[in-house]
Amino acid sequence: MAYNRSARRITESQRALLLLTLTYTLSMCDRMILSILFPDIKAEFGLSDTQLGLLGGISFALFYSIMGLPIARLADSQNRKWIVITSLLVFSLMTALSGLAGGFISLMIFRIGVGVGEAGVNPASHSIIADFFPSTRRASAMSVLMLGASLGMIGGYVGGGFLAETYNWRVALVSVGMPGLVLAVLMMKYLSEPDRKVSESEVNRAPPRILLTAAHLWQDKAMRHLIAGSVIAGLTGYGLAQWLPVFFMRTHDLGQTQTGILMAANFGILGAIGAVVMGVYFDRLSRNGFEKGMKVLAFIPFLTAPLFIMGLFAEDIRTSILFFIIPGFAANYVIGPTIAMVQTLAPHNMRAVASAVKMLCLNLVGMGLGPLLVGLFSDLLTPVLGPSALGVALACFTLLGFLGSFHFWLCARTLANRPEAVE
Repeated sequence: MAYNRSARRITESQRALLLLTLTYTLSMCDRMILSILFPDIKAEFGLSDTQLGLLGGISFALFYSIMGLPIARLADSQNRKWIVITSLLVFSLMTALSGLAGGFISLMIFRIGVGVGEAGVNPASHSIIADFFPSTRRASAMSVLMLGASLGMIGGYVGGGFLAETYNWRVALVSVGMPGLVLAVLMMKYLSEPDRKVSESEVNRAPPRILLTAAHLWQDKAMRHLIAGSVIAGLTGYGLAQWLPVFFMRTHDLGQTQTGILMAANFGILGAIGAVVMGVYFDRLSRNGFEKGMKVLAFIPFLTAPLFIMGLFAEDIRTSILFFIIPGFAANYVIGPTIAMVQTLAPHNMRAVASAVKMLCLNLVGMGLGPLLVGLFSDLLTPVLGPSALGVALACFTLLGFLGSFHFWLCARTLANRPEAVE
C-alpha cells in the first residue's frame, strides 16, 4: 500500500510538471510572438522602435508584475490549481483578441490583458512544484518547467513567423491564443493540488502580508543578491530576446520564417537543452553547498557575452550563427536555478509571494525596461549609425550581464558564510 501511494505520488508530480510546463510554454509563446511580428505591426500602424518597445515591454510587464503580488498571496492560502487555470484562460483570450486590434492603443490594452492573465501562472506553479519536489531536486524540476521559455520561443518565432508570412500578423495572434482554451480543460481534469509542506511552527500560521514578505526577503542578504542578479540577467535577456529577431531581419535581410527558424534552433532548442543541463548541474553542485552553483551562474556571462557581441558584428550570417551557438545554449541558464533558490530560501508560507516579489522585480525592470531601452537606444543611434544602430544598441546592452554576475557571486559568498543549512 505504501508503495502504491508512492508510485501515485510520483505520477502526480510528473503530470503536474508536464501540465504546468505546457502552460508556461503557451504563456511564453503569447509573450514572445510579438517580436517576430514587429515589422508588420510597425508598417501597418506607423510606429517607432520606442513604441514597439512599449508594446513588447512595459505595457505588458507593468500589470503582469503588479497583479502577480495579490494573486500570489491567494496562492499561498487558496487552491493553486484553479488560479493557474483561470490565468491560462485569461491570457489565451487576450492574445486572441490582440489580433483584432485597430491601432496602437487597442493593441496595448490587449497586451495589458495578456499581462494580467499571465500574472498568476508563475507564482502558483512555482509553489505547486516546490511542494511536489524536495530541495535537492527542485532546480532540476524548475528547469524542466522553464523549458516552457524555450518551447514557447520556438512556437512564437517559428509559428508566428510562418503564419504572418502565409496570412498576416492578426491570424498569427489569434492562432496562438486558442490552444490555451483546450489546455485549460485538460488541466481541470488532470492537474492535482498537492499538500502544502509546512513545518510544525507554520501549520496554523496564515500567509503574511505582501509588504511583510518583501521586508523579510530584503533582510535576507543572500536573497537580496539573488534577486538583484536575476533582475539584471532578465533586463539583458528580455531586451536581447525581443530585438534579436528584428536585428536579423534588418541586418541580414532574413524573412520572418527564416528568422523564426534561426531563433528557434539557436536560442529555442539549444536554450532548452542548456536550461535542463544547468538545472541538473546546479542540483549536483548544490549537494555540497548552494554557493557552488551560484558561483557557476556568476561565471557564465564572462564566457557568453564576448561571443554574443562578436556574433552581432559578424559580416555574414553563417559566422554570426556560429558565434551565437554557445550564448544560445546558455540563454536560459539562470532561470531554473534562481527560481529554485527563491523557493529554497523563502519560508514555506511565503513561497508563492516570494516568487511573485522576485517576478515583480524581474519583470517590471527586466521585461518592462529591457525592450524599451534597446528600442530607445536604437532610435537615438539611428541618425548617426543608420542600419547598424540596433546592433550597437544590443552589444552595449549585453555588457550589463557582468553586473548580474557580481550579485550572484555576492550571493554565493553569503550562502558560504551561513552557519545554518539551507533546505
